[in-house]
Amino acid sequence: MSEDHKRVLEQQLWNIANTLRGKMNADEFRDYILGFIFYKYLSEKMELFANEILQQDKLTFREINPKMADYAEYMDAIREEAIEKLGYFLRPEELFSEVAKRGLGENEDESLFDVAKTNFILEDLQKILTNIQLSTMGTESEDDFDNLFEDMDLNSTKLGKNPDDRNAIIAKVLSHLDKIDFGLEDTESDVLGDSYEYLISQFASGAGKKAGEFYTPQQVSKILALIVTTGKTKLKSAYDPTSGSGSLLLRIAKVVQDVAMFYGQEMNRTTYNLCRMNMILHGVHYRRFDIKQEDTLERPLHMGMTFEAIVSNPPFSAQWSANPVHLSDDRFSQYGRLAPSSKADFAFVQHMIHHLAENGTMAIVLPHGALFRGAAEQHIRKYLIESKNFLDAVIGLPANIFYGTSIPTCILVFKKCRENPDDVLFIDASNEYEKETNQYVLSEAHINKIIDTYRNRLEIDKYSKKATLAEIAQNDYNLNIPRYIDTFEADPSIDIDKVSLEIKILEGEMSRIDEKILSFCNELNISSPF
Repeated sequence: MSEDHKRVLEQQLWNIANTLRGKMNADEFRDYILGFIFYKYLSEKMELFANEILQQDKLTFREINPKMADYAEYMDAIREEAIEKLGYFLRPEELFSEVAKRGLGENEDESLFDVAKTNFILEDLQKILTNIQLSTMGTESEDDFDNLFEDMDLNSTKLGKNPDDRNAIIAKVLSHLDKIDFGLEDTESDVLGDSYEYLISQFASGAGKKAGEFYTPQQVSKILALIVTTGKTKLKSAYDPTSGSGSLLLRIAKVVQDVAMFYGQEMNRTTYNLCRMNMILHGVHYRRFDIKQEDTLERPLHMGMTFEAIVSNPPFSAQWSANPVHLSDDRFSQYGRLAPSSKADFAFVQHMIHHLAENGTMAIVLPHGALFRGAAEQHIRKYLIESKNFLDAVIGLPANIFYGTSIPTCILVFKKCRENPDDVLFIDASNEYEKETNQYVLSEAHINKIIDTYRNRLEIDKYSKKATLAEIAQNDYNLNIPRYIDTFEADPSIDIDKVSLEIKILEGEMSRIDEKILSFCNELNISSPF
């Protein structure tokens, strides 16, 4: 599919999403529209898969019905194959398009949509969404589909005051979606995945502070992905301990040929569901991702594992328990200090360092305060740099590029086996951005400059510098970027003699003008303004 087709698809989906907006906020109608798109995706994948199986029988999946003598035999065979290959199963009558047609009822012209002409489908639809999950029970994919649709309450009064109103709006949305071609036959294209990502970004832009819980702007995702994949075309594993919608992990997949396995953990249940949907919808097979739902710092669920690429945009300066019991936890014990309870930034750093493979790279987004705050955070910075020498780079980003906050941020890059162990690269990209409405954005040129500077460890006047470990130690492990990169711009010198001469010339010109005005006033026999 072309870029034009993708843009059309994105606009179509966004228009349909706004059909649901009503009195709901961005969080709420996001869950419904993304859930319906996901259901349509699962249906179309199921139908394509089943049609391929039935090709030798010269049948299509929709032609299989209970009146056939061998109906049960067909269903059992297709179900077994689907569970093995797709991880779930849908019956022909449960396909999205079948439900959409039933819901539309006698409405032939959607512009004249009549509630009275719709068929009631809410109960059937709720059962189908439940059946998708039930089809995985006791199978290898059970955890990946568990309660995926739990945030889609079809009986919510936010969809309508009564069941008929709710049924009408759902029928209308399904009918609109049914007319859109997702192009799943084109296995080389990920247009639907990109469009899904576009929708998530649109919801993030309207979600205020909550946006940071589930989405990282694409330009930042790209920087993180390009950093952790430097010098590699294939990865054994990628991990995000605060996975959100999964956008960081999926961005890694776009910049390398292959990622064998994706791992992640997300505390928010709704966002956790969104992450799993996003993975599946981007064509990541259920066997290739392991996303868990829990508090990463308090109850980590991938202990004992290390990962080749780690990325994260954790909640900035979040609170955590900082319970002294964590000092016996392998993630924190060697440091002798815990991150403060009011600011978990370095607790996430310590967690990620613990899971980083010897040949791996990790990149984490943090607020600027993490670079220079004292006490326990200074102690942890010192240990990472002086004792371990894991810090590879510090990259300053512009303010106002994250949804829900205007604070400036930075990226810290860590490696356990550094190719350049004698210095740390500092990059100040905080002043290079473009402004779009209320948000700042990084252009491709800005991103390429950051990545080129990082990969080649370039020193550019007022932009980047390699600071020695001794220099960092002299600064008491304060990583504030202006301490290492001089961005001072001297005011241009002023030629006093030239300015004085210009003033004298102006005074002479003003005197001549005054004389002319006086002569005009005398000619007109009017009083002079002087």
